[in-house]
Amino acid sequence: MLCEKLDVWKRSAALSSELYIYFRDFKDYGFKDQITRAGLSIPSNIAEGVERATDKETIRFLNISQGSCAELKTQIYIGMKIDYIDRETGRKWISELEEIHKMIGGLKKAQK
Repeated sequence: MLCEKLDVWKRSAALSSELYIYFRDFKDYGFKDQITRAGLSIPSNIAEGVERATDKETIRFLNISQGSCAELKTQIYIGMKIDYIDRETGRKWISELEEIHKMIGGLKKAQK
C-alpha cells in the first residue's frame, strides 16, 4: 500500500507542514525543534508502517505514530499556555490530531 493514497497520511503531512510554516521564524529553537519533529514523526511512521512486510511491523509503527500524536498534542497545549501558539490555531491543530489519531486506529484495526 502506498502511503500517498492514505487520507490519514495526507492530513498528518499537511499538519506537519503547517507546523514548520508557523514556527519558521521562531526564536525558541528547542521548542521549535521538538514540536516540528513530533509533527514530522506522525506521517513518517505511518509511511514506514504501511510499507512494512508484516502486520505486526505495520502496527508497531502505527502505534509509534499515535504516540507522536499524543506528544504533539501535549506540546500544543503547552505552547498555548505560554503564548507561543494562539488559541484558535492550537484548538484547530488539536482537533485535527484527534481525528488523525482515530484514523490511525482504524488502520490498525484493518491490519488485525
